[in-house]
Amino acid sequence: MADLLLTHGYFLWEDPKEREIMRPYPPLGLLYNSAWLQRAGFSVDLYDSTLGSFDGLRARLAAEPGGVLGIYTTLMTRPPVLRIAAAAQEHGWTVILGGPEAANYPAEYLAHGADVVVFGEGEETLGELLPALRQHGPHRLHGIAGTVFRDEGGRVVRNEPRPAIADLDSLPWPDREAVDLPRYIDLWRQHHGQGSVNLITARGCPYKCNWCSHAVFGYTHRRRDPLDCAAEVQHIRERWQPEQVWYADDVFTISHRWLRDYAAELRRRGLRVPFETISRADRMLQEEVFELLAELGCYRIWIGSESGSQRILDAMQRGVTTDQVQWATKAAQRHGIQVGMFLMWGYEGETVEDIAATVEHVVTANPDVFFTTLAYPIMNTGYYAKVADKVSLPGEWASSGDRDYVVAGRPDRDYYRLADRWLRDAVAAARSSNAAEAAAWRATAATAEAALRQQAADYGWAT
Repeated sequence: MADLLLTHGYFLWEDPKEREIMRPYPPLGLLYNSAWLQRAGFSVDLYDSTLGSFDGLRARLAAEPGGVLGIYTTLMTRPPVLRIAAAAQEHGWTVILGGPEAANYPAEYLAHGADVVVFGEGEETLGELLPALRQHGPHRLHGIAGTVFRDEGGRVVRNEPRPAIADLDSLPWPDREAVDLPRYIDLWRQHHGQGSVNLITARGCPYKCNWCSHAVFGYTHRRRDPLDCAAEVQHIRERWQPEQVWYADDVFTISHRWLRDYAAELRRRGLRVPFETISRADRMLQEEVFELLAELGCYRIWIGSESGSQRILDAMQRGVTTDQVQWATKAAQRHGIQVGMFLMWGYEGETVEDIAATVEHVVTANPDVFFTTLAYPIMNTGYYAKVADKVSLPGEWASSGDRDYVVAGRPDRDYYRLADRWLRDAVAAARSSNAAEAAAWRATAATAEAALRQQAADYGWAT
């Protein structure tokens, strides 16, 4: 039996929406932990639940009872993680949880089947934790930095945080051989015409948007050497031949000097791999940034616009302006780069006029694609603190998630569906070159706007 079996709580085949989107990537965090632990002399197995099943994982746990199981947790996987933990304990496994969700709710997870919660980065903590578990068991882990556990009296003990790994180049590349990467690539090709592989060039985000969780990396930003990143991309291209890659950094263009050095190294290697990534508008206010992105092969850049109301952006502590978003969107498109835009409805204090400003903002910017979501209070964020006295969870904690919180006084989801329709139809009207078609779209947008305004008036929501 391996020293550690790693898994996570996301099952693609149980998620109808994600099966329709079909843009799966393997869990990089687990692959990094696997690679680091193996280099340190541990034996590690990985059950990739993304392409697996709960029944398959449960059978694995039953077949090898009494091991140590590490589960990565996210904001969307609480119920399946607890289901896995229960199955593991049924067969005598010691359960370690990591990731942002468990870090935000360590006491709750310890009360629902976990033996240890790891917060912060997992590599070095697991390297110290696994021998300690063998020697002392799960209730005498005092002094293991980066862990929370229950002592022999049942009291929750939170050890000191572990310093972040300063040198990311000291980490081995993710253990991609542990998953069926060709199957991921084939799924991408079947549904999108191009295979894709994910990687990171940095960890963490130093910005302080108050709705965003920093439960794993804090507010650090650490960057890998551009030579090592280029070598990894070359290895990925030669080993698996994907048509593109996804840089899963929080802010890919945060350092312009790094971007120049990275472009120079890829140029030296004669390597140009199409990619998409995420950044901030305020870190892309120079034409040179888009010249470099285009040279590197960027075909789509995702920008977190969130709102078209500067008042709401300031309340979010976004640190960007709507003008910057407008400029970055147009600049990207001038350089042949598509723009994806993320938007958020329902932030505290949002009014109908803020929604109207967002509609106008998106119509003017005209990103190639945009997605909306509803603001939800994530534990231990500034936004959660702001609305804490209004927050309630209708269901049981174990069967819910942070997205299920109800914020008292906020409109219901039907209201935001009207906002979506208003936005979508207004953009369609602006894009249409057919006068009759544009008029029809404007009419449906106006109908949605009128219905939204009427609901706001009827229910006393902010107008």
